[in-house]
This record gives sequence, C-alpha cells and structure tokens, in this order.
Amino acid sequence: MPSHAPFRADEVGSLLRPAELKTARAEHSGGGISDDELKSVEDACIREVVRKQEAVGLRAVTDGEFRRSWWHFDFLTGLNGVEWSVGEKTIQFHGVETKAESIAVTGKVGFTDHPMLDHFRFLKDVATVTPKMTIPSPSVLHFRGGREAISKEVYPDLDAFYADTAEAYRKAVLGFYEAGCRYLQFDDTVWAYLCSEKERADLKARGDDPDVLIREYAAMIAHALAAKPDDMVITTHVCRGNFRSSWISEGGYEPVAETLLAELPYNGYFLEYDSDRAGGFEPLRFLPKGDKRVVLGLVTSKFGELEKRADVLARIEEAGGFANVDQFCLSPQCGFASTEEGNILSEDEQWRKLGFVVDVAREVWGEV
Repeated sequence: MPSHAPFRADEVGSLLRPAELKTARAEHSGGGISDDELKSVEDACIREVVRKQEAVGLRAVTDGEFRRSWWHFDFLTGLNGVEWSVGEKTIQFHGVETKAESIAVTGKVGFTDHPMLDHFRFLKDVATVTPKMTIPSPSVLHFRGGREAISKEVYPDLDAFYADTAEAYRKAVLGFYEAGCRYLQFDDTVWAYLCSEKERADLKARGDDPDVLIREYAAMIAHALAAKPDDMVITTHVCRGNFRSSWISEGGYEPVAETLLAELPYNGYFLEYDSDRAGGFEPLRFLPKGDKRVVLGLVTSKFGELEKRADVLARIEEAGGFANVDQFCLSPQCGFASTEEGNILSEDEQWRKLGFVVDVAREVWGEV
C-alpha cells in the first residue's frame, strides 16, 4: 500500500503536453506517422514527465494522461459497448467550447482487456515512487449524455445499464490491481455539477431527478469500491469543469457532501477550493474522523500566477475549523490539461505550482 496516500503534497493527474507530443499526435491524426512511432514519442515524453514530477518532490506520479485526448472519453471508449460519437455536439464552457466529440453506449457495458492497463504498466515500470492511475468515475458514463446517449434497444431499462456499469468498474478496480496499481483515482465532475442550480435545472429539463441520480451514482461507485483490496488506495477528484482554463458549474458541496464524504468508501477526496465557485469549507464537517483524507485544491491550475503562501496557509487553517487538519493534504485544484489542448499557462508555471505545493505541504505537515 502506498504509504499515506493521498500524499500531503499531491496532484490531480493531467499535465501540459510538451510540444513534441502535440506535434506527434497531430501527425498521427493526419496519417503522417504510425501507431508505433506515436507510441515511441509518448513513451519518451512520459519518462521525462515522470522524472520531472519526482524531481519537484512528489511522492506519487502520473503519466500526465499523455496518451489521451480527453480525461474521460478515452477511457470510457475502451469499455465494451461504448463508442466515440463525432458530430456537431460540443461541450459548452464559460466563453469557450470543446471540439465536437462525445460518446454513446451502443452495446452491453463491460470491462475486459482495457488498453489503459498497459498504460499503467508502463508508468509503473518508469516510476521510482508511487505510480497513480486516473480514470473517470462510472457516474460520468451516464451523466453527460443521459438517456439520449444510451441505446434503448440494448438498455430499455436503465437499471440494467447502472448494474452493468457498476460491475464493469468493479472489474476495472481488480484489473488495475492485478496490473500492480495501488493508487487509483476516479475523476468525477458529476458531484460538483449536482451542486449547481443551473445543472440541476438542466437535468430536470431532460427528465432526470438530480436527487435520484445521487443515489444511483452512489450505488454504482459503492459496488465498484467494494472490490478494492485492503492494500489499494482509491480516491476521487471532484471538478467543476476544466477546459482551456474555463469552467462549467458553480456551487458549494453542501447538496452532496454527506453522501460523498460520509457514505462513499473512498480513501480520499480531491476537492476544488481555488475560487468562490466552490463555496466554503463548511461541508467538510461531514468528513468522518479517522484515516480518510481531503486533498485541498487551493492552488489553481487554470492560471500561471503563483498563489501567496500566507493566503494558502490561512485557508488551510480556516478549513481546520470544520475537520482535522491532520486529515488534509494539498494539491492543485485540478489537472493542468484535462484535454490535450491544456490550460492557459506555461510548463514552467506548471512546475512552479507543483513545487510550491510540495514546499507548503512540508511547512504545514513536515512531510510530503
């Protein structure tokens, strides 16, 4: 088991893609280089980004999600029964929208020989500290497209879809464990969206009851986590949207905090707290005393300006009014590149942010 994961200084997962990787992916998309040639570039870039993460003092490292275009779709389309859907539909963020790609459930959802198992194995081979794998939560497969994106011929009853998805994720947990993964993360925009009045209204308009979905999603996640061996840590990251430094939802964690923190058997929670959109620290009162940890996302990944140390220290102290500071860690509020386009900051600024997280964590807890 990775000692004390999530770590006092940690990161969400995605990192800015270096120029050579962006070039190689563009050439591969246009047919200019082969799959093997692209993999060779990815391998080299991942080796280098792992070295850099270790150099700044992080005790858990990721592959930066360098083999992905999206934080979620690439994994989900590796499940049985899920396919890419390319057309006119984009995802609208504040002031910017994504490319027109999505996913659709066209068959029975399942997990067999997923390509990201090999992605993890490579990361494990090149890391000298704890390798961390990030995948989207099972709730994401339903939330974005809803009933419209799920075949009615395959799933006339959504209860069967929820059950199959939960079981697929149970197998995913065991699959990554067998591949050597001891630190897995479910990335999950859904819990934050369920705190947004606008998103809840949109759900109701399409025929979904947000409060019913909370129970459905919690049941799926609980089924998946029930498979977790004792020496495996599984955390979740709750995000309000992250695309080219923009966002989608706003609203504090209060509507979901008790379910998320007190009921779901995660080992830790990466929670965004870099802006007023996340609300106050009051929902942290639902964190049970014990071994669970909340990773406070007090350092923004959206912009390059470095936070003031005194401000971050003051906010950690403020959060301590609602839960034990010894159950806290520190990280950026999100990844730096939830899609391959990346956020609007430089790689140097990214590494300064991560180094800052390590330094502040060492000052507060005396360890990272």
